[in-house]
Amino acid sequence: MFRRDYIVRMIEDMTAMVAKVFVLKQERKTTEALWEVDELLNKHFRLNSRLLNSLSVEDIIEMFRLGGGLESDKLQGMARLLYEEGTIYAAADQIPEALPRMMKALHLYLYAALHGADRELLGLPKEIDDCLKDVEAYRLPAKTERLLMSYMESMGRYGKAEDSLYRLMEQGERVAKEGEELYDRLLDKDPGELEQGNLPLEEVRQGWQEWLKLNRQTKETGAQ
Repeated sequence: MFRRDYIVRMIEDMTAMVAKVFVLKQERKTTEALWEVDELLNKHFRLNSRLLNSLSVEDIIEMFRLGGGLESDKLQGMARLLYEEGTIYAAADQIPEALPRMMKALHLYLYAALHGADRELLGLPKEIDDCLKDVEAYRLPAKTERLLMSYMESMGRYGKAEDSLYRLMEQGERVAKEGEELYDRLLDKDPGELEQGNLPLEEVRQGWQEWLKLNRQTKETGAQ
């Protein structure tokens, strides 16, 4: 009960903060908007922006591990604050400040979504989609792209999961086994489900054959 009450209060505070920040961004009051986020960071997580942004995503995730589990709802709350901070910088055309925050927020959102977060609390799917739109012009870190592939598969967006797989391959990541396992799972799906996921069964079969061919060629090239 206490945990649920805390999460509810956190969401209420975030909702009020986002409304304030929206107005401040329109008025180009960047410093005041950033202060609103920083105040909430301190209230709920006893952190300030400077410290938070000095931490890696792995360090941040570790902060939310408790008794062998993960406080995934708090983690998605942290991601929301990072994302909001990123949008403030973006509104002020400070992209070098905005982009790292949005990338980090995306990674935390995805990790939370894949580790038990309540996806309805903050409208997590929409938050992830919004974040993806903001960073779509940039290459994601491989570790974030892997999370994205798993997340899209979990959401039944199979075409998007396949896109992530090929982006990982283009980055030079070793994903031969991951690709085989993904196509194996897709081939076990109901054709109607695949159709809804924007990856019809025939395309899965073709993709599977192309994936095998690509990796066979890669192995042969590496052996020469």
